[in-house]
Formats: sequence, structure tokens, C-alpha cells
Amino acid sequence: MLSSITAFVTGSTNHTIATAGRHHSVARVRGVCQRALLLAMFATGMGAAFSAAAQPVVEPEAGIIDLDASDAPPEVTGVDSTNNISSDSRVRPLPIEEVRLFAEALEAIRTAYVSDIDDRTLIDYAIRGMLAGLDPHSAYLSADDYDNLQESTEGEFGGLGIEVGEEDGYIKVITPVDDTPAARAGVMPGDLIVEINGRPVRDMLINDAVEMLRGEPGSDVDITLMRNTESEPIDVTLTREVISATSVRHRMLEPGFGYLRIAQFRTNTGRDVVDALNEMKESNGTLNGLVLDLRNNPGGILQSSVQVVDAFISSGQIVYTEGRFDDSDGNFFATSADPSDGVPLVVLINTGSASAAEIVAGALQDQGRAVIMGTRSFGKGSVQSVLPLNNERALKLTTSLYFTPSGRSIQAQGIEPDIVVDEALVTRQMPRRGIYSERDLEGHLPGADESEPGNNAPTPITSSEQIVVSDYQLNEALTLLKGWHIMESGRQRRQSEE
Repeated sequence: MLSSITAFVTGSTNHTIATAGRHHSVARVRGVCQRALLLAMFATGMGAAFSAAAQPVVEPEAGIIDLDASDAPPEVTGVDSTNNISSDSRVRPLPIEEVRLFAEALEAIRTAYVSDIDDRTLIDYAIRGMLAGLDPHSAYLSADDYDNLQESTEGEFGGLGIEVGEEDGYIKVITPVDDTPAARAGVMPGDLIVEINGRPVRDMLINDAVEMLRGEPGSDVDITLMRNTESEPIDVTLTREVISATSVRHRMLEPGFGYLRIAQFRTNTGRDVVDALNEMKESNGTLNGLVLDLRNNPGGILQSSVQVVDAFISSGQIVYTEGRFDDSDGNFFATSADPSDGVPLVVLINTGSASAAEIVAGALQDQGRAVIMGTRSFGKGSVQSVLPLNNERALKLTTSLYFTPSGRSIQAQGIEPDIVVDEALVTRQMPRRGIYSERDLEGHLPGADESEPGNNAPTPITSSEQIVVSDYQLNEALTLLKGWHIMESGRQRRQSEE
């Protein structure tokens, strides 16, 4: 098990944080950043102004967002502040000549640029520039970015309910969150946001775009979308709301068949899933089948995804991580409990299912515990760590990749469903006039369910028909579970008769 408090993995660029590795690896990376920054600043005479902010941080569990005590593995310890960069020979020494070059460029800008720019802003620009050349999930977090990150995963904030990433200079919708302004307005995964309040967002920093999308609840924001199925831009006006942290919903589709939806993996998601399973069993008796819906789930807390898998299996590996250093490697295994009682399970995924959602789907698929249905998932298989630079700013840095129990990397591959079912729009066929069954013949002998001959009252729409009209993929999952139950019931009946 990883010797760290797990945090977040998600498909969105602006909300992506996770942990992979032991606490002293956090101190190591922080040490590299601080030493490089100190060298550059002292070389330009800026050391006095920044030395206090750049001193090593030695608070417990620095760099990791705290979880409840019940969520932390028992081996959690504080940062190993005695570790430093020289203790690992695999890390190259700092390139002094290149650092000196950086210092010279910084000093040239400070002394020769047409406008006076304060030193903190220049350092911010420099850090952003270093990270811009890395993968799209590594980023520099200002104080506001850091606050927004924690709000989006653990608290409430005024926004639209859109998880976003970056693609070709545009802001791409990973998924709208359930029951939010974006979802209700029909914003879809894959939409490209090209304008916010009339301002083009091409090549805009993603954190700046997110800041424009957020605001006071009740205020409006105009966005312009491009969708690959539409030839013209789509203009949408959305009213911001308080986006809450509720992530788990459940209901019964039919007697004996349950539905459990996870919109995002948050701190209490694992616990909420167990509670939902217990409630469905207590109120409806034995479950004959369950649909776990992970569509348009952008990910979230790594530990919560592990807890969700653990709710459906009683043994075996769930996920493992591998990084540049041995202390970025870790394994997660199931405990002996199985709150689901082995209920037949179908997991729904689509292109909006990312990261932590893919961990769940991949683990249940590899363990043979569920049938995966839908379309190929997003394909984000990297893990990010948040490394504070001081009390206000931090780096969000990709530190490892995660793998399913069979050794599959999800990165840029995604999870391929066992049964591919595309999204489809289904309309209910209206009753036709004329004769098309025995009961339509005038004077026919009444059947057991007819009180009078020729009773042609229209058949009411059943719950199954409601599902197939509103959600074709969900209907296919329910149909599979019902067929599964029929076959299993028949097998048990034959065994009892032998």
C-alpha cells in the first residue's frame, strides 16, 4: 500500500491532483524546485526578497490534501524532511550553467523590458513556462488556483458544473457534472468552448478560463461551443449555481434490479456507495442485478476509487502505480468484505469516463467481476501530486502511471468495453390502426387479462419502456442483467430438482 494519504486523479486539467508515492518523494521534488529557484534568485540579487518564502517546508503531510482519519492508511507518516536531492544518485545535479543562463535572462527582463514587472510576477511566468512544456496535466497553481482546486473536490463553489481540459489551444469539455447548469443546458462531453462572455479562449491558460466560468451563484455567463456533430457554433447562456459535492445517487430500475450512479469520486464516495448498496438491499430485499453508471465521470480521489472497487470484490489487486522512483510505486488490494454480496454487475462507461472511473472499470473487468458496457473510455492513466512551493503556491506534477491488475496501462488507451453499445436516440412507436394481433379481431375470444371481448385499451408505458426511450445504454444493461437472472434462476431450479 502507498505510504501516503491519497488525493485526486481526474480527467480534467484544472482539477487534477493525486498522490503517487511516499512523502519523502514530495520533499525531494520540492527540494529541487526550491534550490533551483534560490540559485536563480540569488544570482540576480533577488534572494533577500524571496528567501523566506523559499525555505524548506517541514510541516506534517505537506503537499498532500488531508482526508478524514478513517480514509488514511495506518502507515501514514509526516514528510521525511531529512531527505534531500543528493541522497538519490538517479537525480541529475542541477545544471549550474543553465541556471545561470536563466538568471541572466531574468535580470535582462527586469532591467530592460519596456514596462516594470514585479519580481513575483516574473517568477510566476517562469514557473508556468517550465511546466508548459510538460504533459497537459502538470501545472502551476497560484494561490487562487490552489483554493479553487480544494473547493472543487471537497467543498462548494459557484460555477456551471463542467469538468474541462485543453485540446489544440481550446478548452474542451470532459464532462458536465450531473444535475448542474451545464448538464441541464445540454453541454456534452467533447464540446470545445471557443468563447466565454464574447472573449475568445484560443490559447488561454486553462486556469484563467476556469476562473471566467466560475462566479457568484445567480450570475450569468455566455459560452460559445463547437460540437463535431454541428456545423455552426452553439451559443448558450448559463446561470451559475452552487456546485455541491454530492456524487452518489441510486434507485431501483425494476423490482430486484438496482442502479447506482457515481458522478465523481470525492472524499466520501466509497462510504456512500456502501451505504447505497445496504439501503437498496434493506428496502428491496435481495438484489438480482446492479448497474454501476460511470459515464461522464471525470475521476477524482484515487483512494475513493479503490474503496468503490473494494465494495464489489473480496480479494485481489485493484490497481498499482509505477513512477520514476521506487517510492512512486504502490499496490492497492481488496479487503475481505464484499458489501455487494456478489450481485451481478454491469458497468457503463463512455468517452467521458476518465482516470479514477477507469481504475474502477479496469479493475472490475480484470477481476472478472463485472461486464463493462458502453464505449471506450477517455484514457487518462497518469497520477499527479500537488507539491507546495510555499504557503500560497504549488506545483501539480505528473509523478507516475497507474495500471490495471492485468498490467494494462490506461494512458491514451482507455478501457475497451466487453460489449460495445453506442448512444442512441430511441422513440416509442405509436399504436397503429388496424389488425395486427388476435385481440384486435372483432368478436375474438377474450384472453385471461380481458374483462370483455374486443377490449383494445392502450397498453400503458412500462418502466422498462421509459428507460429505453430515455437511455438506450442503460436499457441494454438492464436487459443483460434480466437475462442473466433468468438463466441463473433456471440453473438453480434444475439443480434443486436433481
